[in-house]
Order: sequence, then structure tokens, then C-alpha cells
Amino acid sequence: MEFIKKTHSCVRLEKDGGVLVIDPGSFTEEDAVVGADAVLVTHEHPDHFDEGRLRAALEGNPAAGIWTLAAVADKISAAFPGRVHTVGNGDTFTAAGFDVQVHGELHAVIHPDIPRVTNVGYLVDGRVFHPGDALTVPEGASVETLLLPVQAPWSKISEVIDYVREVKPQRAYDVHDALLTDLARPVYDRQIGALGGAEHLRLAPGDSARL
Repeated sequence: MEFIKKTHSCVRLEKDGGVLVIDPGSFTEEDAVVGADAVLVTHEHPDHFDEGRLRAALEGNPAAGIWTLAAVADKISAAFPGRVHTVGNGDTFTAAGFDVQVHGELHAVIHPDIPRVTNVGYLVDGRVFHPGDALTVPEGASVETLLLPVQAPWSKISEVIDYVREVKPQRAYDVHDALLTDLARPVYDRQIGALGGAEHLRLAPGDSARL
């Protein structure tokens, strides 16, 4: 499986000719979904969900589909009947040749006065987990590669470190990192790498790794 990092929380996974894209939001390159066979969206916030990018994916590939929770599906399903699939915690499906399990229900708490939206994470091929904007631990799964939301308005580094410890992946690649400056990167790298208990890695947007 080829893992290609895009800006912020978006990633492309490619295997046997199939292309799966997760969370192409407003921070993400416009070409992030070009050629995608399937797109997964974790929740409705604009840094993860950009309607224009999803429309471009479906219009560019008549066979492409989108899998997401109801809050997102309701916004775009009418334009693409039969191609937008609503999923929730515990669901399983196959998309672009990848087997996907759905874990989680709610976004992390940003502030008690801000209502929580729904959020799901996706475990791909039983190996790669993208939690969206939540520190969800996929029940019963042995995660090889955790796509780690390393910095967000709703988190602090102690929570990120404890999350890596709880999931116990072999490796953790940073995502959700558009607000993290290069100046602060070494602090996160050092602390998560020393305390998380897993290999801690990061890629620049456009770089790739073989998983």
C-alpha cells in the first residue's frame, strides 16, 4: 500500500490500481482527489470536508463513490444519487479495493460551549487508522499505522502522547498538522517520539511511504 501525505488531514492510499482518499478539506490541494475511486470523509468541518473537492472527484470519475456520515451525506447525496454512502460506528464496507471498518461517533470536545458534531474514524485493511478529529481507539483492532492528529484546537500534547500509547501502533504518521509551524515541529517530534512508545514519523505534503 502506498501512503501519500497531502496537506493537513488528507491522505491518499493506493493499492493494486485503486485510489482511496480520506478527508480532502479546504486546506488540501485541489488535485488531492483527482483520480480517486473512493473518498472517505470523517466529519463536516471544512478542513476535512470541502463540497467542491468532492464534486470534482465524482464528476471526474463516474465510478467513484463517497463514504461518510449522515451530516456530510445529506449535503451532497442529492447531486449524486446512489454514489454517496452513509456509514456509522461498527459498519464495514469495501471501497476501491480496500476493506474499511468504521469506528467512533463524536468529534473531540473543543469547548463545553461548542456543540459536538459527529465524527467517524476509518480502519483501512485492518492496518491503517485515520481517526478524524477524535482520539478514538478502534476496538479489537491491532493498528500497524496510526494517522495521528498531532495538533488541533481541541488537543494538547499530553493527550496526543497518551493516545499513541493507548492505540499501540507500530508507527504513527502526523496528520492534522496545518496549524503547526516548522519552528515547533522538533518539540512535537522529540516528545511524541520519546514518550509515545511507537515510531513517530512525518511526511511533507506530496511525499509518500510504502506501508
